Amino acid sequence: MKRSGLMLAGMMLLAAAGGGWSAEITDSAGRRLDVPVPAERVICSGPGCLRLLVYLQAQDRVVAVDDIEKKRPQFDARPYSLANPGFKTLPMFGEFRGFDNPELILSLDPAPQVIFKTYPTMGHDPEKLQQKTAIPVIVLDYGDLEQQRPKLYDSLRIMGAVLKKAERAEEVIAYFERTIADLSQRTRDLPADKRKSCFVGGVALRGPHGFQSTEPGYPPFGFVNARNAARDPSSTATPPGAVSIAKEKIVAADPDILFLDLSTLQMGDNAGGLHELKNDPAYRTLSAVKRGEVYGLLPYSWYTQNFGSILANGYFIGKLLYPGRFADVDPVQKADEIYSFLVGKPVFQAMNQEFQGLVYRRIPVN
Repeated sequence: MKRSGLMLAGMMLLAAAGGGWSAEITDSAGRRLDVPVPAERVICSGPGCLRLLVYLQAQDRVVAVDDIEKKRPQFDARPYSLANPGFKTLPMFGEFRGFDNPELILSLDPAPQVIFKTYPTMGHDPEKLQQKTAIPVIVLDYGDLEQQRPKLYDSLRIMGAVLKKAERAEEVIAYFERTIADLSQRTRDLPADKRKSCFVGGVALRGPHGFQSTEPGYPPFGFVNARNAARDPSSTATPPGAVSIAKEKIVAADPDILFLDLSTLQMGDNAGGLHELKNDPAYRTLSAVKRGEVYGLLPYSWYTQNFGSILANGYFIGKLLYPGRFADVDPVQKADEIYSFLVGKPVFQAMNQEFQGLVYRRIPVN
């Protein structure tokens, strides 16, 4: 990936009153802002925003959090949060999904110098929030690890420039590129008739869903060149995001291997994907269910996409489908290697405990 000229070409350091420094940056929305550099006190608004900050090893700059960080849910699949339990002790500046409270922000002591904001159409409008608080609001496009990867990388570079963490931003970008390339290179020469068909059910979208909820563009399948039974083979581009697939289509496709996104367990013992696979007569006809070929995966989306878990899932799926191509890989160790790099701690076991020990193992459905 080439370095974005659009976002960083306009960087100009200006001497500020009092001996500090400010910089003119262009955010992901194309807005030009003067911001202090390096910003030492920040807040992160919107899904995934704090995750990106942790990737840049700047969690010590956070002076307040939204209310999702204060909760103690039964399930939690956010490695960045598990690695930073101190977030729960910080003041609150608003509700999750970008519903910021300007009054709370203005009451913070110490006050934030900048506000990073993902998903700007959610919650409080960035311009209005900036007007009400007189604090620069930097809009970031969260992107993804597939078609929108350049937008993710631009956002990491913008955040890195403001935090003076540009070197770390490049390290994270290079890590993503290197890891995705490794997954792909292991399987790219597989002939089409050797690529197993797969389906992942129970994918979350603003909360848990049942087995019909899937992701036609599920990145881990793409990374290891598996055939996603939910993907339209006639389409060259698949829009990202969870969708609900008709049960009849899943049965007709009869994938070789079924995966269960364990976020579905939030629905309880009598609902959700696992309950359906065990009890729904239509799913009981699936060949993979009869053979017991159903496996648990770390949640794809939990307060938007979990990039580290997406990469980790890729190694587990690759190892399961093509063990000879991944003979040197232990998926659990690989997951913790990924988490250690991105969030600073190996948190796989903590997440596995939250999901009944079902991560990366065969799930009993018979």
